[in-house]
Amino acid sequence: MKLLASTTALLLGSVFAAPAMAQDGQCGDLSIAQMGWASAEIMTEVAKFLLEQGYGCSVDLVKSDTIPAITSVAENGEPDIVTDLWLNSAGEAYTKLEQAGTMVTLTNVLDPGGVEGWWLPTYLVEAHPELATIEGVMANPELVGAQFNNCPEGWGCRVVSDNLVRALDLEASGIKVFNHGSGETLASSMGSAVTSEQPWFGYYWGPTVPLGKYPMTRVALGAYDADKFANLQNPNAPEPQVSDFPEAPSVTAVTAKLVEEKPEVVEFLRKMTFKTSEMSALLAWQDENKASAQEAAVQYISTSSADWSTWLSDGAREKLSTLIK
Repeated sequence: MKLLASTTALLLGSVFAAPAMAQDGQCGDLSIAQMGWASAEIMTEVAKFLLEQGYGCSVDLVKSDTIPAITSVAENGEPDIVTDLWLNSAGEAYTKLEQAGTMVTLTNVLDPGGVEGWWLPTYLVEAHPELATIEGVMANPELVGAQFNNCPEGWGCRVVSDNLVRALDLEASGIKVFNHGSGETLASSMGSAVTSEQPWFGYYWGPTVPLGKYPMTRVALGAYDADKFANLQNPNAPEPQVSDFPEAPSVTAVTAKLVEEKPEVVEFLRKMTFKTSEMSALLAWQDENKASAQEAAVQYISTSSADWSTWLSDGAREKLSTLIK
């Protein structure tokens, strides 16, 4: 499988470097913010390929991050497109641009969004269905190794998880809390346990390599409550109450100018969306194959045409069909 993937990357990699196909100047130049995390890098490479080869655009990827990209749009009207914009990080800065009509939200580029929560290996839940809920976990501490693997100090998830531990009185059930010193040790603890089919219970989020590599099941903590969760985010939360984690929306946003001038491109971007679980699997493939973002995009394009072909106009679909069978 590795050889097949590498061969596919070699065959299609040259297409990424090929000039965009002409389309009577209807598309022209486009700029996309290239965020610095792995899922965003893959998304923008996929978008670049499809826009260039399907719509005849000339796409420039601009290295950026959430707030710098928003600031650049506000001050310079560029980049034209921001994919994988996490609204919980963009905050008020993006809301102001949207309300002013400077930027337009097109779609949730991740479906259902970023996910986070408390997880168990799927084989544990299959063997013991009662572990699917936090009540079942707390009633059977020995089945989960009697340990909760917590976030490192300084992470936002550490604040929420610490408050949930208090709200649930988790340690009174016989489950001790282990606070990891880094994201690397948190991930390696999961990997080590799952590969040897041992118990593991702890916090994680996606899309990420571990959630793509290891079959994990999210433990139901109860209903999500916005007010309760807001209190859980307070390091000094008085009397925290239990709420599950919400999905974190990640969107594709564009300038109002692009909406007006390039409706066919905008229609494509409205339809471009990735399942969160599938993005985690793609990140795991990238990690296993030590692949670049461009190579991971090639892997996606070469194996998922049933998905991305639905994003395209008839003309773009026809052009791409001559490149990818």
